Amino acid sequence: MPAGPHQLDGHRVAASLSAAAAGIVTRATDEWVEVDPERVQEALRWLHDSEEYDAAQLSNLTAVDRHTSFEVVYHLQSLDLNHQVVVKAILRDHEAPSVPSAYPVYKGALLQEREVYDLMGIRFADHPDLRRLFLWEGYPGHPLRKDFLGMGGGLTVGLGRFPNEDLANPDRQMNAGNLTSQDMPREAGGFGSSMASGGH
Repeated sequence: MPAGPHQLDGHRVAASLSAAAAGIVTRATDEWVEVDPERVQEALRWLHDSEEYDAAQLSNLTAVDRHTSFEVVYHLQSLDLNHQVVVKAILRDHEAPSVPSAYPVYKGALLQEREVYDLMGIRFADHPDLRRLFLWEGYPGHPLRKDFLGMGGGLTVGLGRFPNEDLANPDRQMNAGNLTSQDMPREAGGFGSSMASGGH
């Protein structure tokens, strides 16, 4: 089995990016390079088009809530050169985080940015269809944020207790009698009656 992609040293990537676009890099480590969030699209485009890095694929886009800021993390990969590059953008505005969309560079960012928006509340400027991916419009809050359980304003999340913790007052009446399939009433034309008569 061939080895997986080699992750490039962030200092090396930072040196190349800085030489191509002065002031774009804000920090680097052995594992990743941090760029100015306002210029993230520029950084991604350069890495995508560079012959040295050939970061043609966005294999993952995610985010981390650091309580007072967010990190948006881009995992870029070159299939031809068998390496990957990790790029981060730090968003200091925790109340209304926003960063330019990667969609103009990577069409694969379309759903990944919607997922991050849905679960973390980070907006991606110029995204062509920024709306929730998993939860419904109007859902209160973003469930992967660290402050999600303390939304305030009288809003609550999830159930107030474990389902059926209070048997006298169940949260939902799904199979309230805890019936097995043999105990279920067989209604004419229903699933149980067709199975009982050998129907398919």
